[in-house]
Amino acid sequence: MKLSTIIPFTSFALGAFALPGGLNPRAAPMIYLAGDSTMAAKGANDGATDGWGQYLASYVTTTVVNKAIGGRSARSYSNEGRFTEIANLVKSGDIVVIEFGHNDGGSPTSTTDNARSDCPGTGEETCKSGKTGETVYTFGHYVKAAANTYIAKGAKVVISSQTPNNLWEGGKYSASAPRFVAYAAQAAKEVGTGASFVDHFQAVANMYSKLGNTATNALYPNDHTHTSPKGADLSAQAFAQAIKVALNGTTPISPYLKAGNPTVW
Repeated sequence: MKLSTIIPFTSFALGAFALPGGLNPRAAPMIYLAGDSTMAAKGANDGATDGWGQYLASYVTTTVVNKAIGGRSARSYSNEGRFTEIANLVKSGDIVVIEFGHNDGGSPTSTTDNARSDCPGTGEETCKSGKTGETVYTFGHYVKAAANTYIAKGAKVVISSQTPNNLWEGGKYSASAPRFVAYAAQAAKEVGTGASFVDHFQAVANMYSKLGNTATNALYPNDHTHTSPKGADLSAQAFAQAIKVALNGTTPISPYLKAGNPTVW
């Protein structure tokens, strides 16, 4: 299916034309965050872990609104109307950070489809859910559709790669990036004007390499994905540092970084 035939459908689903007057700028931009449990406040809600999103406010000079929800993928976040919720809030000049990947793998064509797995591929491939018959799109499609909706309202978008799992698990450092890291970079490139990319995976990987085995393992109290509050804070610091040093080029968040932010890698 060609891109030109998909975008009108998705833009309607995301509410691209909602809220007349939504293009009116604020005095200062809001930063909205869309993501999964690694970004969400309280993380996996297990009492021991947290997401990095709520810590970002400590390193920027403008308001951060964390809309990340545990257990979501680009697909489920879209289907639940959560991208639409942000679209109905953003105004001209606002910034939206989109970060998914941890829950996007799997087989949507399976009869046990979990409603999170994206269709394999890097373009406009589609497949059918083996459980519901729903048309499933690729990771890139969901992310680009959301990004284009926000940009149409005058907002700017930062597409961020997922945070890594524990790269020192087993006592040996290994930083092989999952495919969704490259997918996020490709999505930002294909959206073009109004979108930028931050390789959060690489920034945190750099930090873990510097921290070493013992210190990194201490940040994962329950599993190899969700970090302690300290680990979440460090992930926010790594994200801010990636923006400061323009790891992947400049982003619209750069002017709003606080002076004197920590250097963690």
